[in-house]
Amino acid sequence: MTDLELQGMALELAREAGEAGEVPIGALVIRAGAVIGRGRNRMEELQDATAHAEMFALRQAANHLGTWRLDGCQLFATLEPCPMCAGAILNSRIGRVVYGAPDHRLGACRTHWALLERNPVGREVEVVEGVLGEESAKLLRSFFRELRIGDRASASDRRPMGDPDEIA
Repeated sequence: MTDLELQGMALELAREAGEAGEVPIGALVIRAGAVIGRGRNRMEELQDATAHAEMFALRQAANHLGTWRLDGCQLFATLEPCPMCAGAILNSRIGRVVYGAPDHRLGACRTHWALLERNPVGREVEVVEGVLGEESAKLLRSFFRELRIGDRASASDRRPMGDPDEIA
C-alpha cells in the first residue's frame, strides 16, 4: 500500500473519532505492509489525557507483536504527534512517521520541536509531513467549527491544538 492509501485509512479512523465526539485524529502502525495497530482519539470517552490515537495504535501493535520494540514499523497519523506521542514513538523504536496536518500548538516532529529527527538517543526516525494534510486539517477545522456552533460541548473545554484556525 502507498503512503496515500495508508494515510487515507488513518483519516477514516479520524472521522470515526469525530463522529464519536472526539477530536478527529487517527493513527496506524504498519509492518511489512500490514496494519498491526489502529487508534483514534478517545480522550473524552475515557477521560484520559493520554488517550491519543498514536498511543492506541502503538499499544495494539506491541500486543500484536508481543513486544514493545516496534523496529521495522511505521506510524501514520492524521495530525503531527505531540511531545508525549513523539516520546512513545522514540521509545518504541518506530523508524518512520508519516503525518498529515501540522500541529501549530504542540507539534513535536517539526512544527515546534524536532524530537524525532534530533533525538538524544541517536535513533534514526524518518519523518514525512503533509500526506493528506489538507484533508486532515479540514476535518479538524470542521470539528472545531461545529463545536463553536453545535451542542457537543463548549469549545473552551476541548482545545488540545489551540485555535482551529491555527491548524494547517
